[in-house]
Amino acid sequence: MFERPSSWPERQPLTRILCWTLMPNHFHLLLEETEEGGIAKFMQRLCGSMSMHFNAKYKEKGSIFQGGYKSRTVASDNYMRLLAPYVMVKNVFELYPGGLQKALKEFEKAWQWGANSYEFSSLPEYAGTRSWPVIEKGIFEEMFTDESSFKKHAKEILSSRSISDDIKILLLET
Repeated sequence: MFERPSSWPERQPLTRILCWTLMPNHFHLLLEETEEGGIAKFMQRLCGSMSMHFNAKYKEKGSIFQGGYKSRTVASDNYMRLLAPYVMVKNVFELYPGGLQKALKEFEKAWQWGANSYEFSSLPEYAGTRSWPVIEKGIFEEMFTDESSFKKHAKEILSSRSISDDIKILLLET
């Protein structure tokens, strides 16, 4: 689905996509900048192309987004270790039939659902059930040496405390 045609010129990425999840009305991306200003350029191109596609498909005009994208700089390993489960697992679990609380109670079942049935996330890449050529795990390959270590970490983070509160605290510190 995301294969690169052989006739395209060699790519020069602005960012590395570490992980992502599409939600019904927004999306989450964790990006690593590979050149100065790369994330801003990447987001401008991504959101611009999404708007152009939507407008062409539905014969509309204008932006499909309410405002500019929101971003934060990841300034610590602790923040990074929280973001992977937040972006991929918590957000996917919110879409699990019955919601986040049911998913946490049925962690194994919800994990399998997210890893096998929810295809709008990089969770299947990290769960080892699918490969996405746009994902470059980067630092996460060092943090999570295999699928089971990521799953164990996600379960610990999500079940031990409120990940949303932890993220808010870390955002205030940066």
